[in-house]
Amino acid sequence: MEYKINLLALAQGDRLDAIGTVIKSGRTLTVCRLEVHAAQQQQCTLVTTGQQTLIRVPGRRGTADPETQ
Repeated sequence: MEYKINLLALAQGDRLDAIGTVIKSGRTLTVCRLEVHAAQQQQCTLVTTGQQTLIRVPGRRGTADPETQ
C-alpha cells in the first residue's frame, strides 16, 4: 500500500546495521519500520529510516498463507 524511505546521511563505515520492526500486524494491514545505521569504530550514524504498510491479498497463489493453498 505504502512505502516511504528517508536517506539521511552517507552510508560510510566498517559495517551497516539494519533493524526492521513490525509496529502493528493486523488481519489485513501490517505496518513496519526500518532503521539503518553505519558503524565505524565507536561511532554509529543513522543513515536511513523507512516505514511501509503492507496489505494481505487472500487467494493469491505463491503466498505462505496455508489457507490459500
